[in-house]
Amino acid sequence: MDPTTKANQAAWNAASQKHIREYDDLLAEAAAGTSLNDLEREVLSPILRRSPAVVHVQSGNGTDDVALVQAGAKHVVGVDYSRVAIHAAQRRANDLGMACRYVLGEVPRTPLASGNADLVYTGKGALMWMRDLPAWAAEIARLLRPGGHVFIYEMHPAAVLWTWDEDQARIREDRDYFGRSHVNDDFPAHGAVQWQWRLGDVVTVLATAGLEILHLGEYGEPFYRWGGVTAAAWDGRLPNAFSLLARLRLPSYYRFRHQLRRHQFRHRCQTAADPDAGQQAAGGGRGG
Repeated sequence: MDPTTKANQAAWNAASQKHIREYDDLLAEAAAGTSLNDLEREVLSPILRRSPAVVHVQSGNGTDDVALVQAGAKHVVGVDYSRVAIHAAQRRANDLGMACRYVLGEVPRTPLASGNADLVYTGKGALMWMRDLPAWAAEIARLLRPGGHVFIYEMHPAAVLWTWDEDQARIREDRDYFGRSHVNDDFPAHGAVQWQWRLGDVVTVLATAGLEILHLGEYGEPFYRWGGVTAAAWDGRLPNAFSLLARLRLPSYYRFRHQLRRHQFRHRCQTAADPDAGQQAAGGGRGG
């Protein structure tokens, strides 16, 4: 682990004590399933209806994982490098009887087998802690089964520029949209370094790793509002969050098998609708 990531891990272990202090509140939030919002449910509903096996990279306090199981996921495996966070999340899942399991691990080197996930879920303050985004995308592709999906709901890259002034939105003089990183000054603080990735970076690394972008949306509403803060930048005129859904492309063999099955299914339907046509087609094939 490089020195910056190690320092960030220490900052998160300290900040994650909040998950213990506010255990009862987070338990109630997890039980209510409110951490998975309407936007996420709309995009994910076709996938969750198929009871997917989910891996949540950078799982944090784990409230999203409970909501995913409640919404249809078969089970969720959360991965985080904060020992404090995963212990608190596992305790909550156990208290609620939810099929969630947590492992200690540093993304992008997760201690999980390849091809074990139908859905990789991430975001809500995750990407900015990734120093190596191409390696992150490659790890997601490794975890997914062929045809599996990754869903991201995250802070918009431009949102780091906005001040929290109430009278009008302003651009922070100490931030640069094209900068490489900056020091976090809200949560977890403690000198943690956030890495800056633009939308183009995220889309490019996922495409390079073999994923097909199915959905990309941008929103004026931030994924999280700090209590007591009424920022003009959050009034809907500026980008504050984005969502992305991508699918791991099927290898050539799987694509051929899928196309063959579709052809066979159509042939069976045509034969059932017109048996004489099916017999003629079969006879013509033998005679040819």
